[in-house]
Amino acid sequence: METYPVPMVPGPTSVSPEVLEAYDKDYGSADIEPEYVNLYRSVSRDLQTILATRNPIVIMTGEGMLALWSALKSCLKPGDRVLSIATGVFGFGIADMAKAIGARVKTVDFPYNQTIHNWSAVEKAIAQFKPKMITAVHCETPSGTLNPIAEVGALKKKYDVPLLYVDAVASLGGTVVLTDEWHIDLCLGGTQKCLSLPPAMAFLSVSPTAWEIIDRVNYVGYDALKPFRNTPSVGGFPYTPYWHGLAAMQAGTRYLLNEGLTQCFARHQEVAEYCRRHLVEAGYTLFPAADAIPAPTVTAVNVPDATTWKDFDARLRMEGVVVGGSYGPLQGKVFRLGHMGIQAHLEVVEKAVKILRKVRS
Repeated sequence: METYPVPMVPGPTSVSPEVLEAYDKDYGSADIEPEYVNLYRSVSRDLQTILATRNPIVIMTGEGMLALWSALKSCLKPGDRVLSIATGVFGFGIADMAKAIGARVKTVDFPYNQTIHNWSAVEKAIAQFKPKMITAVHCETPSGTLNPIAEVGALKKKYDVPLLYVDAVASLGGTVVLTDEWHIDLCLGGTQKCLSLPPAMAFLSVSPTAWEIIDRVNYVGYDALKPFRNTPSVGGFPYTPYWHGLAAMQAGTRYLLNEGLTQCFARHQEVAEYCRRHLVEAGYTLFPAADAIPAPTVTAVNVPDATTWKDFDARLRMEGVVVGGSYGPLQGKVFRLGHMGIQAHLEVVEKAVKILRKVRS
C-alpha cells in the first residue's frame, strides 16, 4: 500500500509512535489477569477527564460507529420518540439509525454548510414532540462544522428530556467537550480521530438516567451496554477484551493529558486558523457558511471549479499529500483536511498548505 509524507485525512488519522509502541508488546489473557481490569479503570479515568464527566465510561472493541449503534439499541424501544437535530451526513444518519430500530423520529434539520442556530425552531420541536431522546453531532466532519451543544443541553434540561445523545467522535481531544455541564447522557467517542489510534475501539460516557433506561430496555445483543454496567468494579467482560487496543488507548489518552488539554485544544485551534487563512489566501473557498462555527479538527473546502475531485485528488497525491473527500450531497464537491491528533501540528499543516497552494497556481 502506498503511503504519503503529508497525511491530512480526517480519520482514521496517522497513528502516533507511542501508540505503535503499545501494540508492539505481548500481553496476557484479559479474561483472567487482574492487570487488565486495572488498565480498564485507568483508561476510563483518563477518558472521564477528556470528556469532563463523572459518569462511568464504557470501552468497547470496535470502530466508533459501534458506540453510536450501541447507545441507540440499548436505550430505545420501537415507538420511542427521538428528536434528531441534523446539520450534516452524520446527523441525518443517526436519525436513520433510530428509525431502523423502530423509533418514531422527528428531524430538525439545517443546511449542511450551517450549524444549529434557529433555537426557536429547536425549542418548539422539543416542546411539542416531547422526545425520550435528543440526538446531535458535535463535529460534522463531512461539513467541517462544530455544533453548539451547550445550548442543546440547556433545552434538554429545560424540558426535562430523559436523554441527550451526542456524537463527539471527531471533537473529543481536539476541542472542549463538557459532558456533565452540557447535560449529555450518552457522549460517544472513537479512537481513530484525535487520539491518533487505529479504528479499533469505541467508548462512551453513560449517565445515571441512561443506566436506568438501559436496565428497563434490557437489550441483549453483542453491542449491548447493559453487561458493562458493573465491569469496572467486578471485572467480567461480555466478550474477550482487546488488551492491545486498550493499552494503545492509554498511550493515546496520556499523550493528550501529558500535553495538557488546554494546550492541546489551543494547538488544534491554532492550526485550524492557520490552515483556513492560508487556503483562502491561495484562492480556495471554504465550504461552511461565514456564520457557521468551523471545527477546530477539520477544514472543509470547495473543490476548485476548474477541476474534478478525482483529478484534484490525484494531483495532490502526486505531490505527496492526501486529504479526504466528502459524503452524501457533498461528495465530489468538497474536500477536507484533518488537522486532528498528531496531524494537528503546524509543521504538518504548513507542508499541506504549501502543496495546495502549488496545485492551485
